[in-house]
Amino acid sequence: GAASPGSMPLSSSLYQEGLVLEPVHLIRDGRWRQAVMERIESVTADAAASRGDFAAQASANRAGVERLTVLVERYGPEGFDAGVAALNDYAERLACGALDGIPDGEYRFIDQLDDDGQGHLDLPICVRLTKQGQGVDLDFAGTAPQVDGNVNCPLSVAAAAVYYVFRCLMPATTPACHGAFRPIQLRAPEGCLLNARHPAAVAAGNVETSSRVVDAVLGALAQAIPQRIPAASQGTMNNLAMGRRGSEAGRDWDYYETMAGGMGAGAVGGGLSAVQTHMTNTLNTPVEVLENRLPLRVRRYAIRRGSGGEGRRRGGDGLVREFEWLEGGELTLLTERRRHGPWGLEGGGSGQPGVNRLNEEPLPAKCHLSVRPGDRLTIETPGGGGFGRA
Repeated sequence: GAASPGSMPLSSSLYQEGLVLEPVHLIRDGRWRQAVMERIESVTADAAASRGDFAAQASANRAGVERLTVLVERYGPEGFDAGVAALNDYAERLACGALDGIPDGEYRFIDQLDDDGQGHLDLPICVRLTKQGQGVDLDFAGTAPQVDGNVNCPLSVAAAAVYYVFRCLMPATTPACHGAFRPIQLRAPEGCLLNARHPAAVAAGNVETSSRVVDAVLGALAQAIPQRIPAASQGTMNNLAMGRRGSEAGRDWDYYETMAGGMGAGAVGGGLSAVQTHMTNTLNTPVEVLENRLPLRVRRYAIRRGSGGEGRRRGGDGLVREFEWLEGGELTLLTERRRHGPWGLEGGGSGQPGVNRLNEEPLPAKCHLSVRPGDRLTIETPGGGGFGRA
């Protein structure tokens, strides 16, 4: 619903990022509330697709309710509640067992975002991680205040990044439930990047700042358990949103993708190349699909050789992706690690920062601009940090 194609704008307010919908029933007493649905459709580029998406989500929820009802009927309300409590207690025991491997102590780390797209540079994210007994406490005091650009986060996004890191330390069989995160406490000052006040812009907070929270927490943990923590991975989703709106000739279209990069190396292996890491969790868009459906041509798609950090274990390489526009349109970039490469560990070198170019001219890490037929956008994604001295 944002004004710019792809709905990942270079925003300075939440209300520039799409429809802000207060908690409201979409379905009530089994009936769709058409006024709510029409409100949603009014800001979407494809109303029919939007209706289909919401119908699919409603169907999935109905299936979940039906299967949950079977469990409650089988065990009874008391038995079901007892089972939920037991599952959470089991997850907590597994979590505490994983945290036992972290020595008690206080560990600090500072990482930074390149910029907010509105002129503010080198924004610190500070964490103090305290491990005592079977619990950990993370305090993000000292983190930069919220900014004009959209790299701000609601606290829930920062929490998700923190929980992700500790979930990686737990056994793979740990249930994904509240109990697994009971031993983990975190806080961030209200009004900072990680706990922004409404109506701060947050579009890049979820996709970019969350990645830097992961890096900061890993950096702190590396001081406590260096043989279990990897060097920094690419630390960005390399967000590319593009398309065309309101054209008199030709169809309107929207497209959004993220791009893989280098994985950080660790004590037992080098980093993988051209992969999604940590908070990215998205798949590659096949070139054939892209070119068949959109007025774009992919001129190059390759591994960015030598971009991983040096070390006893090398960081993974990023990738190179070059697009050519066959018709005019708009593009928005929300990218990070363009000023500061992903750090290495134990004497390993940093990965190379990413590079954005249009027709071979450098572009800022975050920008919105118009493009013409024949223009070429090149994205070189960051390499991962190396581990150990070579």
